[in-house]
Amino acid sequence: MAAKRSRGPSLDVSAFILNNLGFLAFLGGLALLYIGNAHYAEYNVRRIQYLEDEIKEKRWLFMSLESENMYNGLRSEVVQNVREDGLRMHRGKPKKLVVSE
Repeated sequence: MAAKRSRGPSLDVSAFILNNLGFLAFLGGLALLYIGNAHYAEYNVRRIQYLEDEIKEKRWLFMSLESENMYNGLRSEVVQNVREDGLRMHRGKPKKLVVSE
């Protein structure tokens, strides 16, 4: 018979895994937390980008409405708009009403 040559200290893999089962479970839990945290961070980044776009749109709408309101509030625009209703600007002095009893 041929003599067996030893390749170094033999390790029983199943005994090694069983001895370190708690540590391996801990590493698996950490891996799950890491993956979950990465997905949550990506979700938050996408949500922030969506909200930034919505804020830009709302700001644009506000500026547009504010500009339109400022234009429509000009005296010349008000006079022109109420002229259609039959109102006109009074050019003279105001009249004083006196109530006698």
